[in-house]
Amino acid sequence: MADADQPEVDAAQAALNRVRQAAEARGETRTRTTGSLVPAAPGSPARRGTRRRGEPGYGGRDPLGLGSVVQRMVAERGWSSPVAVGSVMARWPELVGREVAAHCTPESFEDTTLRVRCDSTAWATQLRLLSTALLDRFARELGPDVVRTLQVLGPAAPSWRKGMRNVRGRGPRDTYG
Repeated sequence: MADADQPEVDAAQAALNRVRQAAEARGETRTRTTGSLVPAAPGSPARRGTRRRGEPGYGGRDPLGLGSVVQRMVAERGWSSPVAVGSVMARWPELVGREVAAHCTPESFEDTTLRVRCDSTAWATQLRLLSTALLDRFARELGPDVVRTLQVLGPAAPSWRKGMRNVRGRGPRDTYG
């Protein structure tokens, strides 16, 4: 239980005081800021002496938004194409529409070719007819030259090969009749 004669210790204030003392011991001086913490409107007299991001003389010490940091990191490391591929796969229903996305799914992405597998030949034909409109939409949403060609694949046919050995020939013939 706390004694009534002893004052309460604020841990945050004590830590701040220790940091200030360490800075003074290194010879650093403390400067106080004057004015509001809310930024002034552009063009106002309070704003004339400050430099903004992108202006000459900007020191880069202001905090950056997460989006701009991620965009810069993607650009520096050359990840723009893999990020666009992930965007196509993740945003597929949004890019092509819910009805098309229910019957056609992106299967793979190599270079600038997107392979799409449809669950029926009718949907494969429909997607082939829509391919130019979809490529235009991809160029608008994802950027130019991310997806240049759309390869539409029909449903996967069942395999007649069973087991490790097989016999050459025409395969099953009179199976359905």
